[in-house]
This record gives sequence, C-alpha cells and structure tokens, in this order.
Amino acid sequence: MTKETGRPERDPEAVSRFVEHFAAQLVVAGLPRMPARVFAALLASDTGVRTSAELGEQLKISPAAVSGAVRYLAQQHMVSREREPGSRRERYRVHGDQWYEALTNREAVIRRWEEALREGVTSLGRDTPAGRRLAETLAFFEFAEKEIESMMERWRAHREEHFGRE
Repeated sequence: MTKETGRPERDPEAVSRFVEHFAAQLVVAGLPRMPARVFAALLASDTGVRTSAELGEQLKISPAAVSGAVRYLAQQHMVSREREPGSRRERYRVHGDQWYEALTNREAVIRRWEEALREGVTSLGRDTPAGRRLAETLAFFEFAEKEIESMMERWRAHREEHFGRE
C-alpha cells in the first residue's frame, strides 16, 4: 500500500505486460495496434483517465501516435475526450460502459448495412442466387440486431446487480 493513495502498489512491468498482451488480443480481433495499446493503457489505469503526455510516456509513443489512436477510439465510442479542469490540456477517458457504447455504435452500422442489403435484394431480385445470398445476409443482421438489443437489456440488469449504478 502506498501512503499517498492507500492502494496496493503495482509492479509497472506487470502492468506493461498486461497492457501489451491485452492490446495484442484486440489487434487479433481487428483493432489497429496503436488504438489497441492506448485503450488497454486507459483500461489499466485506476481512474480510466490519462493525458496525451502520460499515455506517450507509458507506452513510449509520440504525441502524434497518441492523437491518432485517440481519434480512432473516439470515433468508435470507446473513449471520450475532456478538458483537464483549469487547463487547456485534453485528457482521455475510458468509461465502464465502453463496451456497451461500442456495441451500440455497431448497431447503427448494422442498420445501414441492412438498408444497403435491402436495396441489393431489390436490385438483384430475391429469386437470383445473389439476391438469395443478400436476403440471407440481411436476415442474419436483422436477427443479430434483435438479439443484441435483448442481450443489452439483460446486461444492464446484470451489471446493476453485480456492480451497482455508475
């Protein structure tokens, strides 16, 4: 325990290993490398908040790399930007509901895909092989959208039960 925070001390090397390992798993899942590293570093911080300088120092990356990573993560609704109180410096925050936000953002993308697929089915004809393939893809996305909605309702109840309200 440290006197200043009252929290257990952490081994910086162990934290670094976790950040890099989790980031590698995110990269395998399709997230670009720098955004994955920045996201993992934010997740691993107690406050969930870091400035660009702190992230750069921790990850040994340039301010430009931090900026690009944060821009990508913000577009994906995985982090938010905020001003440091009394300063012009920005800091970046990961929220407890970042997975919900990221998935909800994907839902909007899926709806746009559905719209495009409907147009494709109409253009190609439902009775053609390509039209049937598009219709099946559309049916999958419609099914997934309903399942995600139902799953998120169950998740909110589960989260509140186990972690309380944020």
